[in-house]
Amino acid sequence: MKSIIALLVTLATAAVMAASPEAVHSKNGLVTSRSKLASEVGVQIMREGGNAVDAAVATGFALAVTYPSAGNIGGGGFAVVRLSTGKVVTLDHRETAPAGASRDMYLDTDGAVIQGLSTRSHLAAGVPGSVDGLLTLLEKHGSLSRKKIMRPAIELAQGFRLSGDLARQFASVTRGMQAYPASMRKFTDGGKPYAEGDTWRQPDLARTLKRISAEGRDGFYTGRVAGLIAEEMERGGGHISRDDLSTYRSVWREPVHGNYRGYEIWGMGPPSSGGTLIVQMLNMLEPYDLQSMGWGSAAVIHHMVEAERRAYADRAQHLGDSDFYEVPMAMLVDKGYARSRFAGFDPKAAGDSEEVEAGAWPEESRETTHFSVMAADGTMVALTTTLNSGYGNKIVVPGTGILLNNEMNDFAVKPDTANQYGLIGRQANSIAPGKRMLSSMSPTIVTRDGKPVMITGSPGGSTIITTVLQVVINVIDHGMAIDDAVSLPRFHHQWKPDAIRHDRFAVSPDTRQQLVRMGHRNITESRWGRGIGDANSILYSEGVIHGIKDPRNEGAAVGF
Repeated sequence: MKSIIALLVTLATAAVMAASPEAVHSKNGLVTSRSKLASEVGVQIMREGGNAVDAAVATGFALAVTYPSAGNIGGGGFAVVRLSTGKVVTLDHRETAPAGASRDMYLDTDGAVIQGLSTRSHLAAGVPGSVDGLLTLLEKHGSLSRKKIMRPAIELAQGFRLSGDLARQFASVTRGMQAYPASMRKFTDGGKPYAEGDTWRQPDLARTLKRISAEGRDGFYTGRVAGLIAEEMERGGGHISRDDLSTYRSVWREPVHGNYRGYEIWGMGPPSSGGTLIVQMLNMLEPYDLQSMGWGSAAVIHHMVEAERRAYADRAQHLGDSDFYEVPMAMLVDKGYARSRFAGFDPKAAGDSEEVEAGAWPEESRETTHFSVMAADGTMVALTTTLNSGYGNKIVVPGTGILLNNEMNDFAVKPDTANQYGLIGRQANSIAPGKRMLSSMSPTIVTRDGKPVMITGSPGGSTIITTVLQVVINVIDHGMAIDDAVSLPRFHHQWKPDAIRHDRFAVSPDTRQQLVRMGHRNITESRWGRGIGDANSILYSEGVIHGIKDPRNEGAAVGF
């Protein structure tokens, strides 16, 4: 009886979570992001005649002002774009390792990892790609001028009122910024904590954005701003040089493309692992009737965990920057390979991660933010961007307002040694000059018969991929509306550690007991803040754009 009551409470709570907030509906255009101010910027750009790419670029620059922990111009990201013609293109503006980087740069003379060097130092920063990426998107597929697109971000940098969430973030993060005067000047009010409702002004960042608006990429990658970044690197023992900055370029790459129950899945290829793993896991799960098993059931969780276990093992072995390592993409997204990887799957018993290694094929190969944009003409943009940890390496470059990333930690600093998200890497993701570190970012677009269906993505380090997987399955297999698909609690498994982490109420007491009987030994509630992921998503149905801001965090879906 107690277990039945507990299950009813769990389901009731999950239903409440799914019902709030409701999706925003629009026929003209919609933006959903971690910042209401940034979403409003994107929608205003569309109101003024811009297309979805214009709106995405404006939103991206605005997030660098209004959501500094992950929105950025000192980091990088990936964009998946469906054009109005139906063609899908993907842009890699991931950071790169500086020319001075080397494979063992974070190891001591005994070969041990030097704690903090790849996360909390000048050496942690990769060469930023966000500015080049946003400008490249605008130049190739936008319709408005750079000046018009960037004006809202510049105005916001001159001052906006802080939410309680941002004020609390600043109070917490400045504890790790004491050694960096420029960081303290940016995130405190003359050394005192900011409070909710205070006006936050960023004059240095405003000047940097004005330079980019006037000069394009030269306003960031050459001239005064580049010089200030290089000077800060030299002062702090970092590697990024003027040459590293001036030679950085974004890369247009072929999208990862899969098919799941008649839906087309479009994602980002290496150095992102997200698109590859999502297609691979969907291929493993396609032969099974997840809908009849029921959302939240032990059977569904078990099937998905076992697919995740195998896919993350492949990630560790096979995935890295394809410009430096021959990634076996044809193998990883092949449905036959997925069946072979799942051949040992037992529907009644858990696998053992110590016995699961990467698959082979006969020779023929945590702090991030995601936003989604769609316009009435069918153009769709899924863009995920990051500094890696919240507020990156905590270092603001004096005179620029730019907060630097700590993306170098996403390399395999030592084979089979976990990074800050518990992810393991090997030779494919080793450090090399100019190489792009492997990422879990998973901006994803779903179409059917060539027509728009969904845009999704998420922050969350290693949980990004499983968050996106669950949103896709919730819509396609369980027939959910986008508000339910995003809001319901989630779970996560990543091969090693061999553990299921879950949102509160994701696993009922009875389901937990069934999973334990199957052999899943480590099942614990997540300690990741408000929950796993932040999947700001859009669903298109019968001429109406439905957008949802994930209720786990602040932000807004805004339409017109």
